[in-house]
Amino acid sequence: MAVGALLRGLVRRPVLFAGIVVIGCVVAAALFAPWLAPYAPDNQMFDGLSLEGAPLPPSHQFWLGTDTLGRDLLSRLIYGARTSLMIGVVANGTAVLIGLTVGILAGYFGGLPGGVLMRFTDLMTAFPALLLAIVLAALLKPSLWIVAMVIAMVNWVQVARIAYTETRSLTERDFILAERAMGAGNLRVLALHILPHLVPTAIVWGTLGIATTVLLEATLSFLGIGVQPPEPSWGNIVFESQSYFQSAPWLVFFPGLAILATALSFNLVGDALRDLIDPTQRGRD
Repeated sequence: MAVGALLRGLVRRPVLFAGIVVIGCVVAAALFAPWLAPYAPDNQMFDGLSLEGAPLPPSHQFWLGTDTLGRDLLSRLIYGARTSLMIGVVANGTAVLIGLTVGILAGYFGGLPGGVLMRFTDLMTAFPALLLAIVLAALLKPSLWIVAMVIAMVNWVQVARIAYTETRSLTERDFILAERAMGAGNLRVLALHILPHLVPTAIVWGTLGIATTVLLEATLSFLGIGVQPPEPSWGNIVFESQSYFQSAPWLVFFPGLAILATALSFNLVGDALRDLIDPTQRGRD
């Protein structure tokens, strides 16, 4: 699709522009955390606690207040953006790659191999994603990369089913049959004709899935089986502060707001990309 059409779509969607701005801010925070954060995320400061040892509310020195250990909440949120975004991109990218591979192979070859792959996909779909992620995270030693892989292992099934359906439709098209009749091998057909048609689907699901991944990471960290302290993530910041919800509500409100804004922004961008990329949607704008 032409760049001009994309720009016109952005102009007609101010909400999409707002989502891109929020995502840009999160990405900037993740990339430039050492320069943006006023303090180190694990720096426990005596002036970050009141005389009674309670966390401090937002002030000119600590813009978002401090936590129960005297650490600056703003600094931990900035560094937490790095953790949450890294898991979101890595886990969702891996899930999309697995889903595309399974769906394309099952849809293209069909028969017994395709049936086995899709029955395995159905089996994975039958398990609640959150419950399966909790079990896997509990069995494995929680860390940044383990959490990312656990999330990828439970999030690929939706992409696989969509890729399977589209691949089955493409294999029956005349241009695919013509390529096969001319002696083209399976690898050539898959690389030059099947995969390019699935790139828009991968882009859309790659964007939409980041929101789900960020939420799932936050849930696992909130339950204590995600990214482990002292490495900050938005989920474990909420987990550490949940018992202080009434006495220090900012400790839960600000990381919760970050999770909500990021997930909503990725959903808005993903929906807009689906409308802009899908040819059946363009005539409706």
